Amino acid sequence: VLLGLLAWITIQIRRQLPRRGGRWMLYPIVAVTGLAAVGGGHHTVTQSIDQASVESMPGQLIDVGDHRLYLSCTGSGEPTVILEPGLGETSAAWGWIAPTVAAHTRVCVYDRAGRGRSESSPTPQDGDQIATDLHTLLERADIIGPLVMVGHSLGGLYVLDYTARYPQQVAGMVLLDATPPTAFSSLPDYPAFYDMFTTATGLFPGLARLGATELINASSHPGLPAEARQQARADWSTAVQARSQRDELAMVPTMMAQAGAVTTLGDLPLAVLTAPMDAQTGWLAAQEDVAGLSGNSIHLVVPGASHESLLDDQAVAAVSGQAIAQVVDAARTGTPLA
Repeated sequence: VLLGLLAWITIQIRRQLPRRGGRWMLYPIVAVTGLAAVGGGHHTVTQSIDQASVESMPGQLIDVGDHRLYLSCTGSGEPTVILEPGLGETSAAWGWIAPTVAAHTRVCVYDRAGRGRSESSPTPQDGDQIATDLHTLLERADIIGPLVMVGHSLGGLYVLDYTARYPQQVAGMVLLDATPPTAFSSLPDYPAFYDMFTTATGLFPGLARLGATELINASSHPGLPAEARQQARADWSTAVQARSQRDELAMVPTMMAQAGAVTTLGDLPLAVLTAPMDAQTGWLAAQEDVAGLSGNSIHLVVPGASHESLLDDQAVAAVSGQAIAQVVDAARTGTPLA
């Protein structure tokens, strides 16, 4: 409809304005609006196709009260591993790690509210609400523990919050280059980074509606397996996903305060993996502080690893999978981590 209107406007410009009467000022506006119409139409069509393909994928949508969350579990055995992705990410981010862990024990991936295959929540999603949603999700899926909680990046805050609220369920924890709860005070560059990123994400929902995020994310997650890579790119291209990421980022100070309330994990088996490549100033020391939350922990700085490669790169993701298996074995046997 918009393209038809633009065609009519173009005809009227040619009929009613002389060549030197300002046509050159109007044509660029018509062209930009035309691109927006094409991008928005393409986005609408591709999202419809992606939504149809979701219905045939493994897993299920489970009602957690006022919305439904996507959950998919594979493998067998205890403890059950719960994989919590980082800022804006979906279950597709675990394309290498989930199958590796499934060979060792049961592993579950899920999408937080408003992203991937999960429905949006009508209420704000801070760390406590996300922990409550996950607890309800697992309870209604008859997964009551013991659990090994795994968090990557910002997902580490959710893992800490969940463990504080439901300690009787958690038998172990793995933090993959997790965001420290003290980031605003312990990382000198973090406040400026946060402000810049918050401003940028405010633009993403509008760009997504115009189809621009499909172009932006066309080369994202290059190291994931083909199916997971395709799903991750589709997830990141939606306006719903962009709004979810924007709202999640706005909650970061609150979530850090909630996770920061955890001052000790006792002797809970805890593995902390740190990526040294392009790490912010103070990052390694902050990771060491997080490892100190448990008297039964290991801290591994993975040579050559970046923040993303702990999940995306097959070889580096294998190291992440080995750390998860080590914590699973420690939880099963009650033996200290080596």
